[in-house]
Amino acid sequence: MSRMFRNSLPLFSSVKQRNLLFATLQRGRASSSEFLKKSKVPTYHFQKSLPRLPIPKLEDTCRNYLLTQKALLNETQYQSTEKIVKEFEQNEGKTLHDELVALDKANKHTSYISAPWFDMYLKDRRPVVLNHTPFTTVIDDPRPEYNTQLIRATNIIFSSLRFMKSLEEETLEPEVFHLNPKKSDTEMFRKVVRWLPEAVSWYGAFMYKAYPLDMSQYKRLFKSTRIPKKSRDELHSNPSSRHLLVLHKGHLYSFDVLNSDGSIKPAEEILAHLKYICNNPRPVADYPVAQMTTENRDVWADVRQHFIETGNEEILREVDGALFALSLDHHSPSTSDEILETYLHGDGSNRWFDKSINPVVSSDGRAAVTFEHSWGDGVAVLRYINDVMKDTIDRPVVGPDTMPSSATDSSKLVKHLDFQLDAKLKAKITNAKEQFQEAHRRLQKNVIDYKKFNKSFIKSKNLSPDSVMQLVIQMAFYKMTSGEFAASYESCSTAAFKHGRTETIRPNTLATKKACEMIFGPKSTATLAEMQAVLDECSKVHMNLTKSAAMGKGFDRHLFGMRTLAEKANAQTPALFADPNYKHINHIVLSTSTLSSPMIQFGGFGPVVPNGFGIGYQIGDEATGYIVTSYNPHRSGSDFVVALEESLNAIYNILEGRSPH
Repeated sequence: MSRMFRNSLPLFSSVKQRNLLFATLQRGRASSSEFLKKSKVPTYHFQKSLPRLPIPKLEDTCRNYLLTQKALLNETQYQSTEKIVKEFEQNEGKTLHDELVALDKANKHTSYISAPWFDMYLKDRRPVVLNHTPFTTVIDDPRPEYNTQLIRATNIIFSSLRFMKSLEEETLEPEVFHLNPKKSDTEMFRKVVRWLPEAVSWYGAFMYKAYPLDMSQYKRLFKSTRIPKKSRDELHSNPSSRHLLVLHKGHLYSFDVLNSDGSIKPAEEILAHLKYICNNPRPVADYPVAQMTTENRDVWADVRQHFIETGNEEILREVDGALFALSLDHHSPSTSDEILETYLHGDGSNRWFDKSINPVVSSDGRAAVTFEHSWGDGVAVLRYINDVMKDTIDRPVVGPDTMPSSATDSSKLVKHLDFQLDAKLKAKITNAKEQFQEAHRRLQKNVIDYKKFNKSFIKSKNLSPDSVMQLVIQMAFYKMTSGEFAASYESCSTAAFKHGRTETIRPNTLATKKACEMIFGPKSTATLAEMQAVLDECSKVHMNLTKSAAMGKGFDRHLFGMRTLAEKANAQTPALFADPNYKHINHIVLSTSTLSSPMIQFGGFGPVVPNGFGIGYQIGDEATGYIVTSYNPHRSGSDFVVALEESLNAIYNILEGRSPH
């Protein structure tokens, strides 16, 4: 490594350094009010030297797959699957693995999972909303007078533009996981890595025990959308975009928020445009075109073509090319059910679900963010939320005393996107609306806010907080179903690698199975000490699974990659992928995920299978909580929430040295 540094530095100091200094001077000419805090380290400084996502050894994948299956299957089922897996490992698996490795070596610019994972999303013909689109509600501004719809929306727009401009000018702080923040999250660290060549910069960060994360997804946060196409959708970007898409009462509007030189329009002008839209006397749209983004993707693709044929191509181009979509709702949810319904999906008429990000601001100023999932994952969206919401609080551009620009004629600058709708299009929109109403009518949404313990309490017991939250889910399902176990999924980012996406943590383990049977089993005679010991075992197993997944050593993506190759070859399906138990383990009944941030109140998503649960959870400094979605008549979310609370109480009692019951 020392030779690598010595050979690279002379070239860097003579050419790269001059370029970097010149770029810094150029950026310095722009107004600092149009950017977030400017990073000393360029945004994509580590991207070239990021390590590549490893492909696990075939024998490790087969072993770990069987270990997970053992927690789900009875002995007869397991023996059958074990035989199939052993044969796969010696035959087709070896061939497919070698092909995957060879393909990976030929495409060193990306990861082996990137293209198949994009295809997985873009080829899915189901509606994106309820099936893929998550939501997160964000904290209110601590100053109540800033929590009006127009003030909040204007500040979110302006801070979003600051984020976007910082990203494009590469002054946004690179995303780095600091294992020892006191050592690496410092000015000295930034000074050192800033002057390292991009080709070796990751290694310099690694010496500080800091791990830069992949930022390739960030380029699709703005100016990007998903366009419906037959069989496979497309991701579209418009680099020259300067306008915003705003939805209100099912109507679509657009106006420029950037000047021709890329500078941001005055905040008072943006405020005036939003006020003009909200005060517009147009009634709720009878035929809201945005409703089509809730449809089956092939249906939407066909209807979109008819939109084009009937003279709407230019308007669709305006929608697709917007910087992002902003939804201004003309009502305010009050109950927890209304809040969940509003921000998870609304009525489908006031969201453009195909847009990469779609902030939502209700009439009372409460805000949330929904995002289309094919282009990226939670890491990029979480960074956007954290930076933007913090900026709206620290540096608001408008407040209660700000007046909309009197020199702005919004009637001329704001476009109402007036689609030409024939009888066929009206019928299609009406049908989409009816289908969506039926789908979300069947979707149950339940919340539990549990305040008996928090993150620090669990850590004080030397347990992983995430392992406890996941065990609670397993216990609740076991209790609700009188002894059943189900295929479970927890998302884990692999952004530590170039073009990494996610890996699956399988929370249902032999340890959690033992814990469920020990704590809630009808014939259990376990002592309190044994129960405390099994909680410790569950924590250790879960932490190891999490570490393996984050390091790209899980089995799910490896098997997915090999299955994709087998399908492309049009050969006979390997027995492993035809095994009913393989299909069973991938029928995810318990789909779980968490995003932890002081800027987020809570978040959620729909089930991924009709008889499943979508479980978003948070474990914070004051309380823990779950948001549970499920479909009638397949599952009862209310029964599951009752079982969650009973499971939380049981674990709390055990940790406090009491009987769980």
